[in-house]
Amino acid sequence: MIDYINRFWIADVDARMQVFDLKTSYQFQTQPGVDRYNMPLYNLQTQTTGVNAQPSIASYPVYQGFVSPAYINGIQTPLQTQKNNFFNVWPNVTQNAATFTQGNGTTGPYTITVPLSPGNQTPLNNPVNAILRGHVDITGIIATAANVDPPVGTTINTAIPTTSIFPAVYFTATNTDGSNIVVSDSGQFLTSNINLGLLMTPGSAPYGNTALVNGYTTTQNTINYLTGVATNVYFPTAIPSGVTIYCQYYYFQTGLPRSILYYNNTLTLRSPPDRQYLIEMDAYLSPAAFFNTEAAIPFGYMAEYIARGAARKILSDTGDVEQFQFYEPLFKEQELLVWKRSQRQWTNDRTQTIYSQGINNGQNGLNNIGGTSI
Repeated sequence: MIDYINRFWIADVDARMQVFDLKTSYQFQTQPGVDRYNMPLYNLQTQTTGVNAQPSIASYPVYQGFVSPAYINGIQTPLQTQKNNFFNVWPNVTQNAATFTQGNGTTGPYTITVPLSPGNQTPLNNPVNAILRGHVDITGIIATAANVDPPVGTTINTAIPTTSIFPAVYFTATNTDGSNIVVSDSGQFLTSNINLGLLMTPGSAPYGNTALVNGYTTTQNTINYLTGVATNVYFPTAIPSGVTIYCQYYYFQTGLPRSILYYNNTLTLRSPPDRQYLIEMDAYLSPAAFFNTEAAIPFGYMAEYIARGAARKILSDTGDVEQFQFYEPLFKEQELLVWKRSQRQWTNDRTQTIYSQGINNGQNGLNNIGGTSI
């Protein structure tokens, strides 16, 4: 029974309608130099004791989605969902530069300094420039079976699909046969320091990415995003002597973010933050699971709706078409009542026009309280 309730409550309600009582706010603090943040996931939910013991419910998004208004340190900021609009204003210009490192006929180790490296202090002290770092999206976080974002470890987690990893730094060279030799960052970070990105050999989908040989430490096969130095890197193939190693990367001046892109369950900030900033936006909550029949329903007026929704699934699974058809109008009635309650809340506000947008938003600002012609 609890399983049927959860299936309806978690998976169906938010898809059928946006309930006013599930509208809430999402807040988080930025990390200096980090421009991409995934939607948060619920931790593993399970009940392992008692007569109502149920299997575990794996991670799923805490929120159904984000909507305007969005604020950064209390100042309203555009929240966009179209990549072309966002990157037309904030283009990701790829820097493609030769490094001062050349091949010596071996796979490594090579210590490579990114051209125009930020040279920030460690620990960080108000950086003015940043090398953007690789990213693992929400699907990749789920694939790790651990709700740790970004992923950390002492080696590359090969359970993350290649389609969920978006590198931001590449080191490249040309082999004697003309083929590429490529190492990139992985969106995964060293356990002891999340400003040290783990480097990898990119591979084919679905699980072709591989770790570099000889392991990972603070001194090996990592890139320091604050200083721009990749230390003791081992390439998958020997780099011929005298061949230049190139670097592709995104280089930004950090500061107060002024725009947000929501795409692929990821929030991207521009400019990348130079320190901690409070991000706030409206969101629709995905409810947590129920684990026993005695648990109180958070919104009592939805009790019959949830019950009839669960019963609907039971009748559907058992193939009792006659009873399903009998109960369907009763289910629809309850759904309409729940929807109507939300609509009463939405219609409480006046429909906005150019003459009712608040201070200084009408023509010349003269039609609003506090308006001015200046």
